[in-house]
Amino acid sequence: MPPKKKRPAIHAATVLALLAGSAYLTVELRKDEQDKSPEVQAVTDSPGRLENGASPQGGKQTWERLRNPDRSVLRTEGGKVLATFTDGARTATLSGPSRTFAEPANTKSRVVTDDWVRLMPETWRKGAEKEKWFKDWYKQYAGSEEDDIFAIAFQYVEGAPIKKDDEGIAYRGDASFGPLNPNGSEGNDLREEQSDFYDYLGIPYTFRDGTTIQPEAKRARAIDCSGFIRTVFGYRARYPLMATDSSGDGLPRTANGMARGKAGTEVIKLDGVGLGPADRPKTIDVVQPGDLVFFKLDARTKERLDHVGIFLGHDAEGHKIFISSREEEDGPTIGDKGGTSRLDGNGYYAVGLRSAKRL
Repeated sequence: MPPKKKRPAIHAATVLALLAGSAYLTVELRKDEQDKSPEVQAVTDSPGRLENGASPQGGKQTWERLRNPDRSVLRTEGGKVLATFTDGARTATLSGPSRTFAEPANTKSRVVTDDWVRLMPETWRKGAEKEKWFKDWYKQYAGSEEDDIFAIAFQYVEGAPIKKDDEGIAYRGDASFGPLNPNGSEGNDLREEQSDFYDYLGIPYTFRDGTTIQPEAKRARAIDCSGFIRTVFGYRARYPLMATDSSGDGLPRTANGMARGKAGTEVIKLDGVGLGPADRPKTIDVVQPGDLVFFKLDARTKERLDHVGIFLGHDAEGHKIFISSREEEDGPTIGDKGGTSRLDGNGYYAVGLRSAKRL
């Protein structure tokens, strides 16, 4: 769902806060005094709200089935896409108030989108629109401004304020990629990988298969690329998590495990993991906001994919922008350091793109 080219005047009721001089963009549209920065810029507008699953334009809603991948699309009578649900996936994309995602300290790219990405309680299948679980879920979230996948993701970028839960655990805020590597250098493994969500939180975590993993003190407040995905989709949005790539079921530990595992629906098929142009996808137009995108960047990892991010949408210039945690920027970013965050073109990450999945 691309952003509209023409927008109404900015509504004061919807404000996205930028922490001046940093990369942090808050995407909360609710009033939350604890998270407000004293230095604020209004940057977005707010179109009509979807009430109880109804179209803001009113009128009849229609369902249609599309392929590649198989999915159900809900439209207004006038043809506007309200939501997309993909067979075998829990990720849903709903149309809602427009938001702007930006990281001015690290890039000129800005993504303006009315897409809100959420996880459904069950995987989608043809005809699920008639089932009670879906009707209840859609009634709750159509037009909702509750934190979605994008909002959660930006709660870990540079400058994002720390927020604690009722037990005093800091579950969000500016995240590092990992501790400094004593044998690394700038541009050459400067920081260590292997930091997962439990390291960021600083608490032990017991997975569904009974495995309990202890955090490492040196990795506190750090999440590597796959750890970032597991933090956003797993710990925060409650997608099931695996302890490793092979133990239990759910979202695997590594980028390679996620790309090759059973979780989700394949959007761009993995055809090869070489470093040459022949291994690039033939087309990337099928990616949808919220999709996981996988990369082959390092020859040392051989047959393994070694990076993963979340596709956000298009920037003002039409480029496909993603967010991921990287050592060059030391944490989650849409910035340009170490390579522009684009799936299209011939940049570092675009050339390394190999596949995509919808969880």
